[in-house]
Order: sequence, then structure tokens, then C-alpha cells
Amino acid sequence: MKKGKVIILVAPSGSGKTTLARRLFKDFEDLKFSVSATTRPPREGEIDKKHYYFLLNDDFDQKVADGAFLEWEEFYGGKKYGTLRSEVDKKLNSGYFVLLDIEVKGAVNINKIYGDECLSLFIKPPSIEVLKQRLIDRGTEDDETLALRLERAREELTYADRFDQVIINDDLDTAYEEVKKAVLKFMNQN
Repeated sequence: MKKGKVIILVAPSGSGKTTLARRLFKDFEDLKFSVSATTRPPREGEIDKKHYYFLLNDDFDQKVADGAFLEWEEFYGGKKYGTLRSEVDKKLNSGYFVLLDIEVKGAVNINKIYGDECLSLFIKPPSIEVLKQRLIDRGTEDDETLALRLERAREELTYADRFDQVIINDDLDTAYEEVKKAVLKFMNQN
């Protein structure tokens, strides 16, 4: 069986990467989601091991010590997020393309690990103002976390040139067509 490859959608929080990822899953049956781990509590409707592996801080820290993560990061009020190596390898070894919906710094690390076996797409909001409104409309942020996310977004936008392609999500349908085209081309490479 042919080993799969990694596809990364990376963007500041609120840029539309999760929405774009959901559309990709509808169009590509060989694409599987890598479920990340986090120490934050589940949001309404989120299910453990489906949306995230929800871990206690001590459990997360033990996995860090054991080298279980391809990447991990702490932010937004001390909450930790990471990509479990076992989650990715299991799917790659089964011949699937693995989609990672992750933050910028972790994506840089994973891009280095997988090299040519990885496609990294940076989803960029048209402006910080648009991003702020999207986060407000999402209704999941209080004033403090909104300010933290916007501050972090400004930093993350400086990383855009480290990825294979930058796609501006001004119009979701147009952005999706660009993402889909890039993914299709990557999947068809030997």
C-alpha cells in the first residue's frame, strides 16, 4: 500500500481554515482529518476523540515528555494544543492523505518534518478588521481572548511566506476553489 501525504491548512484563528477543511472532506474521500489534542474544555457539541482529544494538563505534559507530539503549543490563556504523531502516522500508513488544521508555528515544524510529502496552504484574511469581525460573529470570544487572538494573528501573518501557497479568504467560494485546485494537484503527484 502506498503511504499517504500530509496537507496543512494554516491560518490565524477565524480566517476560515476549518470551514475550508470541511468542504475538502466532502470532495476528497482519501482525505482524513487529524484530530488534535487540547487542554481547553469542550465547547458545546464537541465530542472527545472526534473534534479533539480533550486532555488534562498533566496528561498533555506527559505526552510532551514522551515525545508523542509532532508539534504543540501553549496559548490563549494557558491552553495547550498539539498534533499527536500516532494520529498522523496511523492514517499515513493506511495510505490516506492527512489534513491538519493547525496554527502557524506548529505548521512550520510539520512542514519541515514531512518536506516534499507535505503541502502547506496559508489561509489569509483580507484584513485584520475583517478577521476581528469574523471572530466577533463567531460568538466564542470574550474581550480578552478576542484581543489575544488578534495580537497573535498579527504575528502569524508574518509567517505567510514560509508556506507553499498563500490563499486570501475574501470570498469563501473563491478561496475554496484555490484550495481545492492546490490539493488536487498535490494528490496527483507521485
